Amino acid sequence: MRPGERRKHILELLRQRERISVEELARSLGTSQETIRRDLAELAGHGQVTKFHGGASLPPSGEHENAFQTRMNEFANEKRAVARYAAGLYAPGDSVLIDTGTTTLFFARELARLSRITVITNSLQIATSIGASGNRVFMIGGEYRPESGQNTGALAMEQIARFNAEHAVVTIGALNADGAFDFSIEEAEITRAMIARTRYLTVIADSSKLGRRALFQVFPLERIDRLIIDRAPRGELAEALAAARVEVHEAPVPNRA
Repeated sequence: MRPGERRKHILELLRQRERISVEELARSLGTSQETIRRDLAELAGHGQVTKFHGGASLPPSGEHENAFQTRMNEFANEKRAVARYAAGLYAPGDSVLIDTGTTTLFFARELARLSRITVITNSLQIATSIGASGNRVFMIGGEYRPESGQNTGALAMEQIARFNAEHAVVTIGALNADGAFDFSIEEAEITRAMIARTRYLTVIADSSKLGRRALFQVFPLERIDRLIIDRAPRGELAEALAAARVEVHEAPVPNRA
């Protein structure tokens, strides 16, 4: 991998995580820690990252837009289309576990138009969106991560285990023939805990996630009941999803060429 391409991947990982260690970057990108340190020094010199002992983070919010809000603006039309389509699959009386993500936040805003929905989530923004509409919300506690507005950690995992919901709606960082993946081990653990407490799993994502790679596997394709996406997968991934008997729904995106 060329230096420029590698540094682009580093920035992509930081947009997902906001901070990451040299060791994790080296392992994820298949290179030495010394090479990663040189890359971080170069990126820091251009103001694109802030170095700390053993790793790097995105620059403070005064210098760099919050990573979660940045991702909200990326592929926003596609995410809204997926969210709108997915929300139409649910009905009053449904109970839904929802994990934290930009696409799931768009979904929650659409779902809030329904009545008598019960939502369990670790996302403060999702809880606020659903609760403001008069629906029932259970907010999972834990260690609060302000950069993404979510609770994670052992306490969150314990609380999730107390619920039994009919549905889980989750998003992912990457989807390929080997399964669904995330860039954060903490978020991967939360999602796994959620789908363990539900009968029916729906994955919602924009098509930029297809064919990507990330460090932590969340679940195999066989665990997915349906995938809502703005462009149907092709090739190897399409074949793998068909073999896993995943329902694939392609959400129409208005005004897309």
